[in-house]
Amino acid sequence: MLLDFNNLNTNQLSPSSEFEMKIKNFVEEWFSDSETVKVQTSGSTGTPKIFDIEKKKMINSAVMTGDFLRLKQGDTALICLPIEYISGKMMVVRSIVKKLKLILTDSSLQPLKNIDHEIDFCAMTPLQVENSLDKLHLIKNLIIGGAAVSESLKNKIFNSKLNNQASNRIFETYGMSETLSHIGLKQIFPEVEDYFTIFENIDISKDERGCLTIFAPDLNVEVLQTNDLVEIKNKNQFRFLGRIDNVINSGGAKIFPEQLESLVKKEIPNEVVFLGIPDESLGQKLILIVEGEQSQDLINKILKIHFEKNFHKPKEIIFIEKIPRTPNGKINRIELTEIINNK
Repeated sequence: MLLDFNNLNTNQLSPSSEFEMKIKNFVEEWFSDSETVKVQTSGSTGTPKIFDIEKKKMINSAVMTGDFLRLKQGDTALICLPIEYISGKMMVVRSIVKKLKLILTDSSLQPLKNIDHEIDFCAMTPLQVENSLDKLHLIKNLIIGGAAVSESLKNKIFNSKLNNQASNRIFETYGMSETLSHIGLKQIFPEVEDYFTIFENIDISKDERGCLTIFAPDLNVEVLQTNDLVEIKNKNQFRFLGRIDNVINSGGAKIFPEQLESLVKKEIPNEVVFLGIPDESLGQKLILIVEGEQSQDLINKILKIHFEKNFHKPKEIIFIEKIPRTPNGKINRIELTEIINNK
């Protein structure tokens, strides 16, 4: 189904799937008299919440992204994210605000499976990108969110058909439900940037823990305190180091699992997660979870990795068939920890 927001009549829409029906319902909700819409959080770091968001603030967010990517009226966009979450809702709102032609395809792991023509703009999760490498060249502006983009995925992107496509741009996003999707982007193709660049009229700082504080009055009247440890380069740029919730304290040493995961993913293609499990002598023992079948070859590659500190080496390597994820693709560390602790 195609939604042309230059000339849309919701009464003429004929959804052929549950996904299309949900989007039709959201479009009708958007054009209703209500000043707010309901949004659900992912639940990746706690219990999922549902809250109301002002439409005018969603419009502000849509303008920020559209202007940054230089989207224009009549451009095509593809929605392949669940409409229940802010990521999916904002794809629709951006299309409405910028008067785009929005193509609907179910939020599967292979969203480009039936796409054979160029699209100006799309948002995907890393897992969706992983399963769309052969067709990424069809997307002119791609933003990736929901989880960090691994080093192995970045390498796969550079080794895909995109190598000959100078006009394609791919960005990693930073944001959350409370900031109405993302507040900034970091280019990972064709240029590779280390820092996120935030949008205009957003102020960032760090609290005493080193965690990011966000004040984005056009998106949220409250000052948002995150649990994300960051390095701030200047007033417009920052680098994500890891979540303070995930910091592992092993023998008195603080370990940032996201940084170690990025290092390991440069050497092996599997999804990996570092966890700290209870240990009498260390407090928390550092272990590495690897998704997939156990392989001595993979173990050998991991053992050969040069870790900056000796205590960064995992005390144990555990293989698991499937790492649990939330509905929008984020690794569910809470559920994974429970699985490992109950083994």
